[in-house]
Amino acid sequence: MDRRTWIGFLLIAAIIVGFSLINRPSKEELAARQRYNDSIAFVHQQQIEAQRLSDSITALLPQDVDTVPPVILENEKLRLAISPKGGRISRVDLKEFKAYGDTVNDLCLFDGDESQLAFTLITIDQHIISTRNLYFEPVETTDSTVIMRMHTDNEEAWLDFVYKLKANDYMVRFEIVPHNAHLALAQNVNSLEMQWRQLIAQQERGRKFEERYAQLQYMLDGGDMETLSESKAATKKESARIKWIGYKDQFFSTVMIADEDFGSSAFTSTPQKERSGYIKEYTTETSVAFDITGKKTTGFTYYFGPNNFRLLKAYDKDREAADKLHLQDLVPLGWKIVAWINKILLIPMFDLFSGWGMHVGWVIFLMTLVIRLVILPFTFQSYRSSAKMRVLKPQLDAINEKYPADKMEERQRATMALYQRAGVSPMSGCLPMIFQFPILMAAFWFFPTAIELRGQSLWWAEDLSTYDAILTWGTNVPLFGNHLSLFCLLMTVANFAYTFITMQQQNTGNDPAAKMMRWMMYLMPLMFLFIFNDYAAGLSFYYLCSLLLSVFQTMLFRLTLNDERVLQEMERNAKKNKDKPKKSGFMERLEKMQREAQLQAREQAKAQQKKYR
Repeated sequence: MDRRTWIGFLLIAAIIVGFSLINRPSKEELAARQRYNDSIAFVHQQQIEAQRLSDSITALLPQDVDTVPPVILENEKLRLAISPKGGRISRVDLKEFKAYGDTVNDLCLFDGDESQLAFTLITIDQHIISTRNLYFEPVETTDSTVIMRMHTDNEEAWLDFVYKLKANDYMVRFEIVPHNAHLALAQNVNSLEMQWRQLIAQQERGRKFEERYAQLQYMLDGGDMETLSESKAATKKESARIKWIGYKDQFFSTVMIADEDFGSSAFTSTPQKERSGYIKEYTTETSVAFDITGKKTTGFTYYFGPNNFRLLKAYDKDREAADKLHLQDLVPLGWKIVAWINKILLIPMFDLFSGWGMHVGWVIFLMTLVIRLVILPFTFQSYRSSAKMRVLKPQLDAINEKYPADKMEERQRATMALYQRAGVSPMSGCLPMIFQFPILMAAFWFFPTAIELRGQSLWWAEDLSTYDAILTWGTNVPLFGNHLSLFCLLMTVANFAYTFITMQQQNTGNDPAAKMMRWMMYLMPLMFLFIFNDYAAGLSFYYLCSLLLSVFQTMLFRLTLNDERVLQEMERNAKKNKDKPKKSGFMERLEKMQREAQLQAREQAKAQQKKYR
């Protein structure tokens, strides 16, 4: 080769080397390419593992699993659909209830992927799989029992999910029964990891209250109840043993009760968007005991049903004290003293009158009437005390004029003497409120959560468990909403009437404080209109009945107890007490407190004088 040929080869080589150097990938590109190759290798390895897994667990899903029909198990109250995919309950219908606005279909607690229950299994070669991805074959189906079987490659090894449903009951028995599972699963496993997720569908008209009462709730092994926040997203970890876990909305619950308690658990509650059709999403990650030998099954009891206090309490009837479930605590009844009143008074009374077969409207009216009759003596005593104070007002004004503000001790002494002669107790007017206020608060908690009102109509109200709107508008008015409830409006009018009648009995004179209090009393009914506009119509109807009976009582008291008769009675009392004045225990304690307060005030004044000398 001549010189020119060598120069040509060298130029070509230089071009090739230069082009290679210019187009060489950077370090970032090399790393990205390596990650890509690794991901492909990972997917390929997963495919190999999945294929190898199919050789030991022959329960992998067939391609047409979505077309495989579920197994139906039902009684007079429930209809359950059990899916071959995962062997889980995929749908629950409550036959005795309907969703709001649906008069045809039974109420559905959840359907399809709205609920997922899965258990984590460890194979004999230490691979982890979930029952969510496994196929269960129905091998036995009767009117009360369904057995879903997960097969393995060993004909002598399988895992059964057994469902049993009693007649006319909301409880469902669920058992995990292994057969020679040690031939397919890891032998050192003594527990199963459980994952449970459920979307809570909106079933009621009033989403506001459905959100308020929808909660994830669970009971610890010792009987203590715990709940997650109902108003915002919440997570919680629990290391103590748990007896049951409840996913509840305003009127219905899905409860899972473990035979041997749940282990350490993690809970999540997530509110859903308003137009999603759902209220909350609940998730639970926990563990349950598992005996791979099959000598002891892993057992649960489901409750799919209404939050009915009497029904839920009945499940503890034949249980020992230590084994009681206390499922009735799923029904919110207020603070301790309020809940106590609901349990011993309002709920038994409601059940008694409902047992007579009468309409729920009459039941509420009779409850109101009985309560008003119970506190009638105290109400009459309060009215008579107010009448005495009204008759004594001229004499009280004379005492105030005789003893100016700088002689407060003399004024109080003269006032107490006047009360003693007339036989008046200033605190007697508070007795009805002391008895009535806790009952009113108990009703405030009872009626919005009473499932007995759900779907019950009264006059224009189609459903007493929610608001009875007679007017609606497109925009949302702050603090009021987008509707006007008629029972709430009637309650407000009755409250104004009762306030007017009550205020007529009081002579405020020129006292600015008394006049201000008078206007405040008229303002309260208007505030109640804003507060109760969204509440259950049954609650507003109860308050309406109570106010109307109060108006009737007040008018009756006026006919039987006028000022002239009260004055004559006070004069007789004054003559009796003139020679032998006798103070009541309350008056003596009141005077003692006043003397101690005055003595303390004088001592403080002396101390201040010494300080500035």
